Amino acid sequence: MFAYYFQLGLRSLRRNIVLTALMVMAIGFGVAASMTTYSVFRATSNNPIPQKSSVLFAPQIDNWGPEDNDKGEPPSAMTYTDAMALMRAHKATRQTALYPISISVVPADANILPFQENSYAVYGDAFAMFDIPFLYGGPWTAADDESHAAVVVISRNLNERLFHGANSVGREINLDNRNYRIAGVIDTWNPQPVFFDPVNTSGFDDPTQLFIPFTRAIDLKVSTAGNNNCNKDPGDGWDNWVRSECVWIQFWAELPSKADADNYKQFLTGYAAEQQRAGRFRWAPNVRLNDVMTWLDVQKVVPPESKISLLVAMGFLLICLVNTVGLLLAKFMRRSSEIGVRRALGASRREIYMQFLIEAGTVGLAGGVLGLLLTGVGVLGVNLVFDPQIARLARLDAELILLTLLVAILSTVLAAFYPTWRAAQVQPAWQLKSN
Repeated sequence: MFAYYFQLGLRSLRRNIVLTALMVMAIGFGVAASMTTYSVFRATSNNPIPQKSSVLFAPQIDNWGPEDNDKGEPPSAMTYTDAMALMRAHKATRQTALYPISISVVPADANILPFQENSYAVYGDAFAMFDIPFLYGGPWTAADDESHAAVVVISRNLNERLFHGANSVGREINLDNRNYRIAGVIDTWNPQPVFFDPVNTSGFDDPTQLFIPFTRAIDLKVSTAGNNNCNKDPGDGWDNWVRSECVWIQFWAELPSKADADNYKQFLTGYAAEQQRAGRFRWAPNVRLNDVMTWLDVQKVVPPESKISLLVAMGFLLICLVNTVGLLLAKFMRRSSEIGVRRALGASRREIYMQFLIEAGTVGLAGGVLGLLLTGVGVLGVNLVFDPQIARLARLDAELILLTLLVAILSTVLAAFYPTWRAAQVQPAWQLKSN
């Protein structure tokens, strides 16, 4: 019977063409608006590392005190002093301090000008912590961190550009006129949002192309290419800066269990209390330990305009569905005589319900196809509303296609319940007598 009723539904699309066209347009525009904004919201609220987001933690230590922090919230970054203290304590399974750097790649071909790429100074643990895949080679070793070795890990794209995609492990690359040995080439890796450094990227940035050891960058006095926030003047010179209370370093710890996370937070509290006793802090310990998704929420990575746009679009879809209810009611009640005859011939109300709900589903399917086309246009044009770094993440993939059609069909079927109920209440005797 489903196939028969579906065939009737397809035929009904040609009946009352004006009403059908209005319903299809209402559903199509409503679904397209909601799915376009949802594609942006989905991208910005995505879990960038679902397999490990619950075991990676960003610690915070309040080194500024209640007079300078934000409503009791510790600074989002860390001082060099605190980051090195956590590294030396090594209370986590894996850990890394990191910060973005500005470094020039000097090609071997003198005809090619030096260029800069997104680069970070990290510890070797970062690659395993963040599940960074390798195409060739692997990360540098802990011994390389300790010896401040001139090693580098580059991206697949940079390897294509410099070595035409060949295995470049063991070869050298010139960075700021210093040679570095290539330890590994990472495969495609571009987590969005950029969970490991939302402070400097606002959560969205181009893929990282180059990593060097944190210890090497400090040796060379490579300043941060990201935010550097100070609550007072640190004074002149590199040494004054790294000893100051300026915050500019991100820190991550891998803690496999809840017990590990609880113990680490106790360690942070103990460390802050130790700094208080030493006279560096004049306030009670104030620390935080947030996993990936909580950290992204704290940093407000999801743009408020994407939330507002989604709510507005859902409201627009609701208005379209209310209009669809009226149009379906008009369409179904114009067939009262047909319903009366069917009921007189023995059709049950259940069969009337099934027929008209399936017909509504076919209208929803037609609206979904129109909505799918409009969603494609909307996804291409989201850069007119959102920042380009965010807009480029919106895409029309198989998941969004299926969701668009499903939302269109289900919402239309839901809108059809009242018109269908009214149609099922038609009294056959009255219809036969009046006709």
